Amino acid sequence: MSELVPPIVVMGVSGSGKSTIGQMLADALHREFIDGDSLHPESNRQKMAAGQALNDDDREPWLRVIGQKLADGSAQGEPLVIACSALKRKYRDLIRGLEPATVFVHLCGGSTLIRDRMNARSHEYMPSSLLDSQLATLEQPEPDEAVLSAEITQAPEDIVRQLVADFTAVNHA
Repeated sequence: MSELVPPIVVMGVSGSGKSTIGQMLADALHREFIDGDSLHPESNRQKMAAGQALNDDDREPWLRVIGQKLADGSAQGEPLVIACSALKRKYRDLIRGLEPATVFVHLCGGSTLIRDRMNARSHEYMPSSLLDSQLATLEQPEPDEAVLSAEITQAPEDIVRQLVADFTAVNHA
């Protein structure tokens, strides 16, 4: 079944659980997982660490790397799971332009829950002070986009179990 599942981007604002869910989903599908944060250029990391939100010019090269990684994985017959905020439609379109088969998994949740999670963790360069800018930037996926949504109030194991079932159902339809 996992060979029928397309490349996946686990998306959402910082603190929504992209890395956790992405790794668990990749494990369940026997896929390689890449945390998109690891693909940021040093200049982006420094900007975020200083509490400055990234702009579209900062994000574009990073998104191109993510899209290319997805395309390369698919070309090698090893579709990837990558965690990436993908907050705007044009970001998702850029990624899909490089790997059209990409399906996005949108992790949805309330700002209070996400802020609490961010405050409870230690992140190298993403302070909770940037959550408001991420929430303001987020453009909810449209019905014409290849997106599955998951509510983050559920346990991670339950989210992954449902996503695997959703991907299975889509590929057997």
